[in-house]
Amino acid sequence: MSWVLSIGVLALLVFIHELGHFLAARWQGIHVNRFSIGFGPAIWTYQTAETEYALRLFPLGGYVGFPDDDPECDIPAHDPNLMSNRPLLDRAVVISAGVLANFVFAYLCILVLVITVGIGTVDTPGVQVSKLLGSNVPAVQAGLRPQDIILQARAGEQVTSFGNSTTVLEEFRNYISHHAHQTLDLTVQRQGQIMHLQVTPQGEPNHGKIGVSLDFSSAPYRRPIRNWSAFAWAAQEFDRIFDMTWQGLWNLINNFQDTANQLAGPVAIVAIGSELAQSDWWNLCNFMAVISINLGFMNLLPLPALDGGQLLFLAIEAVAGKPVPPKWQDNFMRGGLALLLGLGALMIIKDSYGLFSQYL
Repeated sequence: MSWVLSIGVLALLVFIHELGHFLAARWQGIHVNRFSIGFGPAIWTYQTAETEYALRLFPLGGYVGFPDDDPECDIPAHDPNLMSNRPLLDRAVVISAGVLANFVFAYLCILVLVITVGIGTVDTPGVQVSKLLGSNVPAVQAGLRPQDIILQARAGEQVTSFGNSTTVLEEFRNYISHHAHQTLDLTVQRQGQIMHLQVTPQGEPNHGKIGVSLDFSSAPYRRPIRNWSAFAWAAQEFDRIFDMTWQGLWNLINNFQDTANQLAGPVAIVAIGSELAQSDWWNLCNFMAVISINLGFMNLLPLPALDGGQLLFLAIEAVAGKPVPPKWQDNFMRGGLALLLGLGALMIIKDSYGLFSQYL
């Protein structure tokens, strides 16, 4: 049953994405003749005066169809409400609306979690040094000891405080990572006394380390936020996930050989979702937010058959002053679709092998 729920989550995210395209087109009065969730044979259809709504057998996909691409359409080619006859900005809004819908949905998921379950909190601020990872690491040279609590770090004139959120460990690691070979002034609490130490992270640029294991300064718990600040807290968490997704995508592009094995296809995503569905609804809702943001980023890639590929055509049209010839667009889309389908099939095989190998 958890697998069904996980697949349902992915189908919902696809629906949200396609609904963004659909509503943006209808809001501008643009003709839409198909709204389909899934691919393959239709298991349910509903026809209105202008649009056919369909639910298809394989729910991991979907599309919004425009009569411009339908040879059987009886709408005159010069109709101003055809997608292809609309100004460039109108078309860009429709194409971008799916990604925007995924981002908005992710934010709403996070907002629900902030209000109902709460934000991760510790009663005392800072990060605790739980262990020194060597006898000559930068932390030892700086005079840090186990049980020290790091409250602030100064780089030049900029002071960064480490608060009482459960993201504090990640914040401190990122701070150290981005200050390799820079001398930092640390404000440290040791047995109730405040002291100041200097440490210089070592390592490659953006991969600085000081040689410590970290822990929370007190036991973490979740605190519901049921006032207007919930919107700000949700925005902060959305920004954190958004930034992590962007950094992950950037690292994938820059270090594809090292990170390709970390890619997950639809089978692995469903498997992860089914495990989370068995734990509690909070993890499942958080999973929805993360996957929705990832889905938005994926569709922004300037690849054929994705929204990013369509936006690339619009950018070329804006520069050249005329649309890319339809034949070129069709060839680009067909080739790209074949590439994406092939990649998708490989990912399914890879994920399936990884899952089945656990039982061999």
